[in-house]
Amino acid sequence: MRAATIDNLCAVPDIGRTTAQAVRNWFDQPANQALCEKLVQSGIHTQSAEYTGNKGPGNLTGKTFVLTGTLPSLSRDQATALIEAAGGKVSGSVSKKTTYVVAGQEAGSKLAKAQQLGIAILDEAALKALL
Repeated sequence: MRAATIDNLCAVPDIGRTTAQAVRNWFDQPANQALCEKLVQSGIHTQSAEYTGNKGPGNLTGKTFVLTGTLPSLSRDQATALIEAAGGKVSGSVSKKTTYVVAGQEAGSKLAKAQQLGIAILDEAALKALL
């Protein structure tokens, strides 16, 4: 939810634009972002063990992403949530089955392997455009 857009939230049954805006506003507050991060760091599970990703159709359905390096404005959790909300899958390693590698600052061996395999490389702006 931390990375969900207002449109993502409005897609949830019984959530309207007013509620979606209120939720987005809450998560946009720096103090609330810090609280969420502290909860995660203290061991709070932020994803259900039963969660298996987006079951509905999305524009990234069937596509596999690998994240590497530091993105300018998205944490890895946020980028992962956005990709999964659009139907994509995020993997920890690059393989022939990888569709895109999203590379940020200080990308390393994953970027090199993607280039070697001829996999499309995206920056954060290109990922957001795809979403």
